[in-house]
Amino acid sequence: MIELNLPTCNLNIREVANGHEVFDSFRKRFVSLTPEEWVRQNFLNFMVDQLGYPKGLISVEQQLKLNGLTKRCDILAYSKTGNPVLLVECKAPSVNLTNEVFAQVARYNITLQVPFLAITNGLAHYAARISLTDKQFEMLAEFPTFDLVSTV
Repeated sequence: MIELNLPTCNLNIREVANGHEVFDSFRKRFVSLTPEEWVRQNFLNFMVDQLGYPKGLISVEQQLKLNGLTKRCDILAYSKTGNPVLLVECKAPSVNLTNEVFAQVARYNITLQVPFLAITNGLAHYAARISLTDKQFEMLAEFPTFDLVSTV
């Protein structure tokens, strides 16, 4: 897999008949090691190990309803009180992080109403703080820590 712009981490990867699988410690099972999954697993480790997000307050591939359709968001982090506070959309390293990608995560937020949104392809990472009252956003210079998202 491609080297990412994230701290290295140890992932449990195994070879199977149709490629490779990685153990997802959040979903507690092996999943197909696609380029997007590679980004997701590395980013999850970054969130827990570097940014202080408690593992028990992160949901992976959380289902949500959007205009009658069932969608899945990649990473959803919760506050200590159980409120969703951060939504992260992961893309494969080959996918450019365009306005369309940010619009996707913003659409998911119509349902979730979280104060922080982020997108990553493992090489670039963008995060924004959202004002839910006036629908404005502020791009952040750094990815928000758990301490920061917990203050909202």
